Amino acid sequence: MTEWDIRKLRVLRTLRDRGTVTAAAQALSMTPSAVSQQLSGLARQLGVPLLEAHGRRVRLTDAAHLVLRHAEAVFAQLEQADAELAAHARGDAGTVRIGAFSTAVPALVVPAVRALRAARPGLEVRVREAEAAEAYGLLAAGDVDVALSLAARAPTARDPRFTRVPLLADPLDVALPQDHPATAAPELRLADLAEEPWIFGGSGPWSEITLTACEAAGFVPDRAHSAAGWPAILAMVGAGMGVALIPRMAATAGTGGAVVRPLTPDPPRRHVLAAVRSGAEASPAIARVLTALRESANAR
Repeated sequence: MTEWDIRKLRVLRTLRDRGTVTAAAQALSMTPSAVSQQLSGLARQLGVPLLEAHGRRVRLTDAAHLVLRHAEAVFAQLEQADAELAAHARGDAGTVRIGAFSTAVPALVVPAVRALRAARPGLEVRVREAEAAEAYGLLAAGDVDVALSLAARAPTARDPRFTRVPLLADPLDVALPQDHPATAAPELRLADLAEEPWIFGGSGPWSEITLTACEAAGFVPDRAHSAAGWPAILAMVGAGMGVALIPRMAATAGTGGAVVRPLTPDPPRRHVLAAVRSGAEASPAIARVLTALRESANAR
């Protein structure tokens, strides 16, 4: 296959556009002899004459015009590549993969993706729902670029593999049946619900968070029913089967007929963070995504 020299093709195009070797040399900041050498070299590479004498000047041969018709398509493609590379360098293009736990997807990730689509349409974000243990395995393996998890389930800040980025402290509210007397209370403390039947999972992070919050309020909750998913928990609360702690982010999709009340004066909170592989935060595209996630968190 013929080797095409882009620099020499540009010289040929400039000669066509400027008309003379001297004018082409001025436009390219070259000497006329250097222009002639470049064109002679290109003719040897292509194996066809590119110039012919025309009086005291030279003109392009038919072969040269054929070469330039194809070269224009190459130049256009290179211009597009330059534009896309510049966008990539600014973080306006590329692909970033996010692994996020279930409640973070609608509450944080989706608003961030929506904002990025409007502001950076060339930046593609791919989302994968994954709980903490899976998300950090995917992050370490290079299968996702950003992992969202609860701080309590994340690797420690001393883990050299990851850089942690705090996003928000998500308040824990309480879900009550609609006819529960506490729905009308001017203030509601977690300790006020110590005698209630509780609904929470038998294991996992939310079980730990519920037990820790209740113990900090001075009681051990009586688990009357066990469920792991928020729709199931809220449906049982709405049916009058007990009360439950609900992260505020989980109520984004609705409350299933339950009444959700904030706890006062200082509600328990779960801390949500993003993590990237150490050093990856310097990637312009990943930095754009982290900024959008922080803005999404700040808007809550």
